[in-house]
Amino acid sequence: MSTTTSHTSESGERPESAVATGGTATRPARLIQNEVTTEIPVHLLFRDEPEPVPVPVTPAVVGRRQGTGEQPRQRRPAPARSRTVPQVDPDLVERPARVLPGLAGVLAGAGGVVGCLATSWWAGVLPPLAAQALRLPVCTGTGLGPAQWAAYAGAGSLGVLGFGGLARGRTGQARLLGLFGRYRGTVRRTGLLWVNPLLVRRRVNVRLRHWRSEAMPAADANGVALRVVVLVVWRVRDTARAVLGIDDHETYLQGCVEAALARVPVDLPGSARGGVAVAGEALTRLVAADAGPIGLEVFSVQPLRVEYAPEVAAAMHRRTIAALDARQRATMLNSVVDSVEDTVTRLTVRGLVELDDYERKVLVRDLTVAFCSGRREPM
Repeated sequence: MSTTTSHTSESGERPESAVATGGTATRPARLIQNEVTTEIPVHLLFRDEPEPVPVPVTPAVVGRRQGTGEQPRQRRPAPARSRTVPQVDPDLVERPARVLPGLAGVLAGAGGVVGCLATSWWAGVLPPLAAQALRLPVCTGTGLGPAQWAAYAGAGSLGVLGFGGLARGRTGQARLLGLFGRYRGTVRRTGLLWVNPLLVRRRVNVRLRHWRSEAMPAADANGVALRVVVLVVWRVRDTARAVLGIDDHETYLQGCVEAALARVPVDLPGSARGGVAVAGEALTRLVAADAGPIGLEVFSVQPLRVEYAPEVAAAMHRRTIAALDARQRATMLNSVVDSVEDTVTRLTVRGLVELDDYERKVLVRDLTVAFCSGRREPM
């Protein structure tokens, strides 16, 4: 229910409504009225706003802005940006092919040959000398009919499949097998094997190999242009991806090395930052990450020769000579100062001479000139 009160000013005067009615007390005027003259209680006009529910603050929360009443919003952590790597068909993975020992092919081929000889003897077309060599009785035969031709076809097919599928597996080499453009497996076994002769075979070198690059552009930590020759030690790890995924392995490695040199600074040998050793570790890590998805395993990427680019070689050569000359002058000056100090100290301590400040300065000057002149003389 609403509460109505009468208020007076600080001077004790009554409200205007009371004066207008002849001093009698009347109900005070309404504070707020609308079209239907609805009264609003006074205590509701000055009601305090309820305090907001506290929100737990985490390190990833941004505080509210002052004066806006905006609730804190939780910020989602930004996903880590990963370097783009080559995407290869996930189904294209090396798997062992189905092969048989070479003895099975030899036996099948021999069986085909024996079948052809037996069919010839049966048909009566086997030469007498061959029959005598095989110790077979002479058979007149019935001639070449449909049965004999069918026997020839079966025995000949068996011999062709047996001898035609023989293959020799070598250490350090693998054979990639395919049928009608589809990958069927890889053979890494050694020795005499029998492989389906209908499959297409491609030899793949899986030995450890070295690739030496030409002079490639690079830069040091200060941005000075360099020319770098790189040696890459690598081998084929996944024959399916390495052979069917790219055309030329060395061309791909060259691109990977150029991209890595654009991101890794290379210093000259003997520098304070580690020289080629630190650069070689970074290059190996980057090139191995790029070559891994396509089946190449990179063991080492080391700069062999690092030199300045032709356009800056002359300027950097002069700068190097000036630095060496300044270093030599500083070394010589320190040696001369130490020698002069030692000479003057010995003369003074042993009492050989008694010098005042002026004489000491003159002696130091003369000794310095003498020592410097002596060190500059050619050996």
